[in-house]
Amino acid sequence: MYAIVEIAGQQFKVVKDQKIFVHRLQGKEGSNVSFEKVYLLDDGKKVTVGAPAITGASVQAKVLGHIKGDKVIVFKKKRRKGYRVKNGHRQALSELLVKNIVVSGPKSTSKPSFEEVAPVKSAPQKKATSKVAVKKAPTKKAIANNYSKMTVAELKALAKEKGIAGYNTLKKVELITALSK
Repeated sequence: MYAIVEIAGQQFKVVKDQKIFVHRLQGKEGSNVSFEKVYLLDDGKKVTVGAPAITGASVQAKVLGHIKGDKVIVFKKKRRKGYRVKNGHRQALSELLVKNIVVSGPKSTSKPSFEEVAPVKSAPQKKATSKVAVKKAPTKKAIANNYSKMTVAELKALAKEKGIAGYNTLKKVELITALSK
């Protein structure tokens, strides 16, 4: 059996008789502590997921001692500037021994049954009205706008199809004016 529990703002996967190191707790050495924020329980047969936590479940542990973690060195440097700063710290930790995972009271699961989910009502659909759109013949400005969206290579290909002489030496603006005539 294992559980996922929140201890001092972090989530841990714990098993009975497991030793874990967590951020420093307020309890004294040898005291018993209990954590109620159990998010998941697995007893080997059934997995229970809380929404967000399982009500009635808790993890009981014993504080074995307060220690300092390994030294962490923080070195900052900016090259070619002569800037070097060396800092370090040792994290304050508490060593816990998980004594028991208690499951009592109602259990809540994150997956609702099908009866709990209300059916989604769709909005009434509007009736489509048939409007006939009359297409107007494109004006010279509209054709020029279409040419301005084209690349130079596409414009040169059109100029070649229309038989415009000297299209290779023309710039984009000149190609557009020659094609729109």
